[in-house]
Amino acid sequence: MTIADEYIQGLKQAYIDNDARDYWEHFERIIHGASIEGISLLKKKYPQLPASLVSLLAFVDGTDGQNYQETDVSFIFLGSKLGDYPYYLQSAQQILESKDIDLLEDYINRTLDPEWGIYIDDKIINDFSQVNWLHFSDCINNGGSSKLYIDFSPSPKGKFGQVVMYVHDPDKLTVIADSFDDYLRLLISRGYEFIDEDISDNYDF
Repeated sequence: MTIADEYIQGLKQAYIDNDARDYWEHFERIIHGASIEGISLLKKKYPQLPASLVSLLAFVDGTDGQNYQETDVSFIFLGSKLGDYPYYLQSAQQILESKDIDLLEDYINRTLDPEWGIYIDDKIINDFSQVNWLHFSDCINNGGSSKLYIDFSPSPKGKFGQVVMYVHDPDKLTVIADSFDDYLRLLISRGYEFIDEDISDNYDF
């Protein structure tokens, strides 16, 4: 079993354990994975695209306001180190079209006033012109509070393919895993804590 398979299986069980079996089964019944063309375009843009992310996208082509079988779906699929705070998976097209990284130029270049208390992990490069990040996830408020990226351009202290979390107020850019596989292992080890007994409050289809 791959780490992506293990992750999906565990996520399904987390929904079941929190009395949301019907919700998961409806989700699984109507979704489809990313197209071969979509995956090919991602691999062309990001040659080191993690196989585990490809597998997640092959299972579901995004959960952030996607339309499947004429049903609009916003489905909690991921988490981070922010306790039970939930995230969506971006679709292949959303990943390809994302320009959100442009909003972080001053953060990455470390040109903002230090008195603002902004934290930037030293595993992150300090030259925005060299940045190569893949934006794969937004938190449930359209990413306003937090976003997740795969970093293909780390600083000498970082690791290629590390996962970076952006958090707003207080603003931070923090490496939360050395790889996308390790990121999935992190969510598994934390027991899918973003899925709980209140998950029904977030049903959106």
